[in-house]
Amino acid sequence: MPLLPKDSAEWLEADGLGGFASGTVAGSRTRRYHALLLTATTPPAGRIVLVNGFDAWVQTPSGTFALSSQRYVPGVTHPDGNRRIESFGAEPWPRWRFRLGGDTTIDQEVFARWGASLVGLSWRVTGPAVGMTLSVRPFLSGRDYHSLHHENRTFHFDPEMRDTRIVWHPYQGLPGIVSLANGSYSHEPTWYRNFLYEEERNRGLDYTEDLASPGILRWDLSRGAAVWMLAAEGHGSDQLTSGAVPEVTYNALQSAEGQRRSQFAVRLQRSADAYLVKRGDGMTVVAGYPWFTDWGRDTFIALRGLCLATGRLDEARSILLQWSGCVSEGMLPNRFADRGDTPEFNAVDVSLWYIIAAYEFMQAAAVARLTLSSAERQALTTAVEAILSGYANGTRYQIHVTDDGLLAAGEPGVQLTWMDAKVGNSVVTPRIGKPVEVQALWLNALRIASATSEKWGTLLARGSAAFQARFWNAAGHLNDVVDVDHHAGVVDGTFRPNQILAVGGLPFALLEGERARQVVTAVEARLLTPLGLRSLAPGEAGYAAHYEGGARERDGAYHQGTAWPWLMGPFLEAWVRVRGNTANAKREARTRYLEPFLRHLDVAGLGHISEIADAEPPFTPRGCPFQAWSVGEALRLHHLLLTE
Repeated sequence: MPLLPKDSAEWLEADGLGGFASGTVAGSRTRRYHALLLTATTPPAGRIVLVNGFDAWVQTPSGTFALSSQRYVPGVTHPDGNRRIESFGAEPWPRWRFRLGGDTTIDQEVFARWGASLVGLSWRVTGPAVGMTLSVRPFLSGRDYHSLHHENRTFHFDPEMRDTRIVWHPYQGLPGIVSLANGSYSHEPTWYRNFLYEEERNRGLDYTEDLASPGILRWDLSRGAAVWMLAAEGHGSDQLTSGAVPEVTYNALQSAEGQRRSQFAVRLQRSADAYLVKRGDGMTVVAGYPWFTDWGRDTFIALRGLCLATGRLDEARSILLQWSGCVSEGMLPNRFADRGDTPEFNAVDVSLWYIIAAYEFMQAAAVARLTLSSAERQALTTAVEAILSGYANGTRYQIHVTDDGLLAAGEPGVQLTWMDAKVGNSVVTPRIGKPVEVQALWLNALRIASATSEKWGTLLARGSAAFQARFWNAAGHLNDVVDVDHHAGVVDGTFRPNQILAVGGLPFALLEGERARQVVTAVEARLLTPLGLRSLAPGEAGYAAHYEGGARERDGAYHQGTAWPWLMGPFLEAWVRVRGNTANAKREARTRYLEPFLRHLDVAGLGHISEIADAEPPFTPRGCPFQAWSVGEALRLHHLLLTE
């Protein structure tokens, strides 16, 4: 096994449905989202925590040794299992080695089975195992994954037992918890109180929880490995049947999952697999773990790396077709509610990112000679045409084309661009008018559509001329917004990273030559960090060096300096483009920027890239430790910079 990474590093096991298991390398749960069995009851949403974790210990002739650690109020760690972790490995799934003393070690592993809300765990002894008994006490709840659980009288402890199969039904109306193990079960119900979640406290949120423990599972380790499987009833529990031999079932599940993962040759590709999940009869992209579901903007940005750069064209087709029927007045939803089917149409750029993703998919499909049916082609074409027509005719939130061919959008109180933070009723970065990256997307979409329709070509020519004339700032960069608040001629020259999309990150650059080089040079000098681009340049009004504090403080800093790893994709593509896309430029970009950037894979969310990071040293990773568009853009860069 590899050496132990930083204890606060987190692991993730996703199930392909929106559910997952996750935790820290040190074993203690620091978030409300850390869980052993977290189920998406209406994939990828409707998430509930069924099994939060467990305590484990081994009784031996020489004493009792803990294999787990919990954090309790006011800051006590108990028991001391983290002290016995000798090593940890995240591939192909999380594995710990605990040293009990002398030559005796225990290897613990956990994996999620793709396509089912099911996890498997095992413990294997190296060295003498005579007289060794493993005990595991599970911690249960049955709560929404955003909430916290507290002691109450309605929790139902009693199990249904048949052979080696146990089912607990904590609360009426929730899936039961199905357990299959090759050990014995002793019913000893009790409450464990005042678990402390430090990451929640750091985020200014409620951070204590009580969990129910129905009893203890025990194994005689001298008989061989201990195996334990858990599943949500009705969501994969059919694989844990009464009368099944636990060891046989476990080995079959593990073997199948191992073979599935072996098809991904590159570590980032294996990580990308976590974000591609089922929605209805198709697929979608989970924006990030542990708290995001599928967001439109994130889906279409991430898809280009997660699917197109990795050759997963069938998944890309499924995702694009799944979303193609959701166009409303030219807009695609940016978010589906966690519960309920009402989508949220509140973003100007989502539909345009869809057109970019659909175009690049068609390009990749042609190269790969992937056959699309006439119905599939028609669905994609119809969606693109509906988006452009809806925007050209005018739609929600004053989204409309103006006489200069550019796209205006926005009204007070609504955040329509990717810089969408809101503190109370106040939008932090309203950007009403004509934001620069929206024009880059709009003009790219028009260029794509103009290949088959002359009407879009006319609008493209007018909009392109207006962009060149109206966005250049004499200071040597692009303005962030023109016609601010829909007032003609009013300009916001705030130095932000959005301008980079006029040079890189999209199929067609809006700037070339000296102006393009000036933009890239200025962005590199003022915004580049090892973990992406700052969302606001130091020295600008409102600049925030660190993303920390309560919700108001964090939301206020979200796009006011905080660095975003996904923007490394557009930046490096622009950096290479202004150097002629040469092989030398690509090699230099790899060694100078991409390789240091990818060291983050071993820092926070293991194998993944975080959502955001502080704008100043030491550039502490923040937000979601597992973020789809961060991983997607890293994969897109990996593919782009290796193609010489």
